[in-house]
Amino acid sequence: MPDLKVLLDATAIPADLGGVGRYVDDLVPELTACGVNLAMAVQERDVEHFRGKAPRAHLLPVPSWLTNRGARMAWEQTGLPRLIGRLRPDVLHSPHYTYPALRRCRGLRHRVPVVVTLHDATFFSHPQAHSQLKQRFFTAAIRRAVRGADALVVPSAATRDETLRFVPGDPRHFHVAYHGVDTDVFHPVDDAERERVAASLGLTGRRYIGFLGTLEPRKNVPNLVRAWASVFRDCEDAPALVLAGGPGWDEDIEPALAQVPRHLTVLRPGYLPLEDLPGFLSGCEILAYPSIGEGFGLPVLEAMACGAAVLTTRELSLPEVGGDAVAYCGSDAQAIARGLVVLDAQPEQRRELGAAALERAAEFTWRASAQAHVEAYHAAMAR
Repeated sequence: MPDLKVLLDATAIPADLGGVGRYVDDLVPELTACGVNLAMAVQERDVEHFRGKAPRAHLLPVPSWLTNRGARMAWEQTGLPRLIGRLRPDVLHSPHYTYPALRRCRGLRHRVPVVVTLHDATFFSHPQAHSQLKQRFFTAAIRRAVRGADALVVPSAATRDETLRFVPGDPRHFHVAYHGVDTDVFHPVDDAERERVAASLGLTGRRYIGFLGTLEPRKNVPNLVRAWASVFRDCEDAPALVLAGGPGWDEDIEPALAQVPRHLTVLRPGYLPLEDLPGFLSGCEILAYPSIGEGFGLPVLEAMACGAAVLTTRELSLPEVGGDAVAYCGSDAQAIARGLVVLDAQPEQRRELGAAALERAAEFTWRASAQAHVEAYHAAMAR
């Protein structure tokens, strides 16, 4: 049986390899390990990176001017079909919502099934968490993909179900492919490494509660700040609160921080180096992630793989990730505060959660995700 030939359009990956970049970055080596004959359209700046990451993939650099988002979208509708006509792949995989209108392309004689990855349904369920422009763009892209793609890959059953709640579609065309976690990177570390990372944050000898993620509205950070401040306001040994990740666009964070008593410590270190994340996550007394909506919830899985005691919500996909290996709370400040009080007072429960988290995190692998993608490719070809 000949190898399955897949063309993956990786041109939407941002320069910092964040977001969709991390998904593609971890997926492609496992696709080739599963026997996929993989060709990748990539930005020129990413050629060397993917040459090292997936040496068996055939890399097809696009012109450097396609780093402009509008130009890339235009190329997707014109240049990508020409590439399909030249390569004649068995499947086109568009890993970030949008794909070319192939049926309208004149002269394209090679009919190729299309698989589209939909990462998130919160553009429908939580429109207030996104800018109006972004919300309109992605809801339109999702509707088009559900209507026209041959198969859809989603990172959780919740994303599938939430999408179908807003967009008419056939659930049989959805394929759940959970994200994995790289345990070579995310794993428990020793006391010396935890202390090194704590010292780099100015927290030598201090305990802390951590958050990891972009400071955007759906992460619910203002309520976390209010909850933490209310719980530890009168505590002599109050843990610091460390909000690690991109600055985001949540305008309610500053007012919440302005109400924090001056004797409490809040740190916003921004992006932490990848090599510091295991020490940061392993060193947290609690990793708090009170999100109101996720497509998957990768920071929760990464924290679990480091043996952290995680406090999160039951919103959308998060219970699929955490299972019984995390603690849950509501999304309002009072409910988050109750969750913090319980875990702060019970070190034995934190240890038990950390041990259970390690065991559950081991179930999420990029090899299993790649195999689910291959099933989606074959399903698309069979339609």
